[in-house]
Amino acid sequence: MAVLEPGARPELLADGFVFAEGPRWRDGKLWFSDMHGEAVYATTMTGETTRVLEMPGRKPSGLGFLPDGSLLIVSMADRELLRLSPDGTRSVHARLGHLVDDELNDMVVAANGTAFVGSYSLEPDAGLLLRVTPGGQVSVAAEKMNFPNGTVISPDGRTLTAAESKARRLTAFDLDADLNLDGRRVVATAPDAAPDGIALDALGGIWAAFPLAHEFRRILPGGEVTDRVPLGDRVAIACALGGPDRRTLFLLSAVDWNSAALGGARTSTVSVVRVRVPGDGLP
Repeated sequence: MAVLEPGARPELLADGFVFAEGPRWRDGKLWFSDMHGEAVYATTMTGETTRVLEMPGRKPSGLGFLPDGSLLIVSMADRELLRLSPDGTRSVHARLGHLVDDELNDMVVAANGTAFVGSYSLEPDAGLLLRVTPGGQVSVAAEKMNFPNGTVISPDGRTLTAAESKARRLTAFDLDADLNLDGRRVVATAPDAAPDGIALDALGGIWAAFPLAHEFRRILPGGEVTDRVPLGDRVAIACALGGPDRRTLFLLSAVDWNSAALGGARTSTVSVVRVRVPGDGLP
């Protein structure tokens, strides 16, 4: 069943970014990183955009929130998880460099504040999912991942699903009471393209960005594609389901993925399109 509203077309919400990434809906705003623009932003449903944090010399990626409202930010090249408290205090929440040599990537934060952070390894079976407790203790949650990227947690908190970009698949794990990962299994494959950022809806469909296919797709367990949002020659980066009824699909895109090719040009955008099935789970 297709879930895009009949006749729906993406509409521009906000622009002027270098490489928008890691969208999260919270408190009436879409929060996202500008990876190559070295900043974190938040925008309202009317496109009023605020620079939340400037990060000169750093590459922000995945975002998430602790129970107290603190914002967690993946700093890719530094291999750190940063924390911005509600009062504006900035600190290092966790250092992950002792467990991974590659850059960090995307992240999802569970309801209790436990974060799962992926590594940016391009080598086969070399990627990791790292677990960071609310107190900042770091451990390996899953090994032999193939470029773990967008990650979501089911509404009951018992399943974590990650996009493995290099393997061109969506992989799920069971989450136990202590947030250990087990029961690894392939949910769906996409032989023709690599998934990036993902979002989960209330019927179990996963919206995924496919950068080099230049489109967003909604995929069901098993691999059926119910909907596509083509972008022409633009690169699909990541997506999120939000808005007051969580039926707004936020689409982040750019003209290229390579920072050198982008050259600092602020051509990345956030667009929106309406869907009939709301978002669910985390983020």
